[in-house]
Amino acid sequence: DYIKRDLNIIQKLAEQSSLTLLSKQEYRELLVIKELYRQQEEMHRTKTHRIDHRIVSISQPYVRPIVRGKAKANVEFGSKVAVSVVDGFVMVEKLDWNNFNEGTTLQESIEDYRDRFGFYPEAVLADKIYRNRENLQYCKERGIRLSGPKLGRPSKEEDKAQKILAKQDASERNAVEGKFGEGKRAYGLGRIRARLQKTSETVVCIQFLVMNLERKLRLLFFLFFGQLFLQRNMGQFKKL
Repeated sequence: DYIKRDLNIIQKLAEQSSLTLLSKQEYRELLVIKELYRQQEEMHRTKTHRIDHRIVSISQPYVRPIVRGKAKANVEFGSKVAVSVVDGFVMVEKLDWNNFNEGTTLQESIEDYRDRFGFYPEAVLADKIYRNRENLQYCKERGIRLSGPKLGRPSKEEDKAQKILAKQDASERNAVEGKFGEGKRAYGLGRIRARLQKTSETVVCIQFLVMNLERKLRLLFFLFFGQLFLQRNMGQFKKL
């Protein structure tokens, strides 16, 4: 075991001379390699392929493998971001390098919405993972409609109405996936080149910020030229 041998040699050298001779980066990488070796040794000993806070990169030890279950890539590496979309504008609700259950972020996101706008939303269009009993009860107590079928067996008329509403909700909810697609296609969201954790998080947030600014500019553009177009047509109408 070459890594174990080398780590033992470094340990013996450290007993003779201080590790302060190493640069900050070298010392940091040494700590990462020790933890990486410990994780691999434990997985080998327990015959498993999973361990908490698994390190997959020495230069970026904060990056975690996240199982997505997609056909193109079953496992992805990078941050996991939960966002909300209001009137086409994106708000980053949670950014983490470890995998997390999105359903646990709903209540905090709704409270953040209230802090921003001064009132609760009329409806929340979310995936099935958000529809747990705690979130359903939370939304019910505040008069918020959480998208998806109600608990219990509906009548035929209710079932038909729910299907129509569910189809409409699904169509509007696609805006969230659309924003991720836009970010990857036009802003480099799928290929973050920053090396440090904080820098990477800043880059992700800035990309969503730029998306929001461009949407705002488009709205102002249409508002300005729309009014100009109407005034021009009104002037022609008066001449006639």
